[in-house]
Amino acid sequence: MVILNDYLYSGDTVLRILHNYIKDLRKDAKKTGNEIDMIHCNFLLQIQELLEHNDFLTAQSQKMREFYKYMAKEYPFMAFTFKGRIKSLIRAEEKFNGYVVEFIYDYYEEHGKYPSIAEVKKRLSCFRDLIAYRIIISVPRCHLNSEEDREEQERKYLYQIANVLPGFLEEQGFSAEPAMGIKESTSPLLNESVKPYYRDYICSHSSNNYQSLHITFYDNSSRCYMEVQLRTKMMDDIAEIGSANHIGYEKEQEHERARRDAIPEGECLYFDEAYERGMKLLNLKLAELDVNMFSAVNNSLINDGCGLYRGRLILPYEHLSRFQNDLID
Repeated sequence: MVILNDYLYSGDTVLRILHNYIKDLRKDAKKTGNEIDMIHCNFLLQIQELLEHNDFLTAQSQKMREFYKYMAKEYPFMAFTFKGRIKSLIRAEEKFNGYVVEFIYDYYEEHGKYPSIAEVKKRLSCFRDLIAYRIIISVPRCHLNSEEDREEQERKYLYQIANVLPGFLEEQGFSAEPAMGIKESTSPLLNESVKPYYRDYICSHSSNNYQSLHITFYDNSSRCYMEVQLRTKMMDDIAEIGSANHIGYEKEQEHERARRDAIPEGECLYFDEAYERGMKLLNLKLAELDVNMFSAVNNSLINDGCGLYRGRLILPYEHLSRFQNDLID
């Protein structure tokens, strides 16, 4: 079986690792007739193309910058940041194999049999966040009346921005993708015309208090998907350093993807291979890797200069509230 881990000790660049991994995985998939590994190859090719042909990302980020300039004009009193990133190779690999494991396991528990190849393929067609942007807003207290509730006001502005975003980006060459009823919004602050496109994690409370608005767009120029997340600063704090932080999220994912007691080993090749790949990534010691522009002391102290583990930053735009910074070019 071809496994990503085996390519992480050669001193190669991430692109070279991807190229070799895809080539060997495709060769093995053709030899064994493994249809899921063929989908796996095509999934990895998307990441390779993002890293190889990144000129379109400059054009894409410039279009996002137009919305940044719109916000700076419409909300001069507001502080906000725009962040963008390409999902890292390791996290993308974890996600792909995790989806296979979770879907087959849950399907087997519910139906007492394994899903068809067509059903697994359908589950693996939903990756839309290899490119993701995040807009985080905050209203400084100096711009609020004493009786105003900051959280309530910021939430109101967040939904205002959400109402404008789909139409604005459509004029820039993007098409909003329907959310297919997932996390459907019940907020009266979100216009009915845009509700079908948003996954509203603010209305649908989660156990870890995660809150955000998510929307997916198709970039018609570069022919790829991207996700945009909208949060207030408080929501972002909860997601980054609070109860919904990524460490907790990862542990939850690890638990889901480590299940295999209900699946007898050797009965489902696709499950077995995805499970093994996932477990090997889970037990990866980052300090032992030899990848160009990457180094780590342990799995927490990491200097990732190539996007192997933490992804590649696309853009950071920061706007301070008026009277702190008036210069918007």
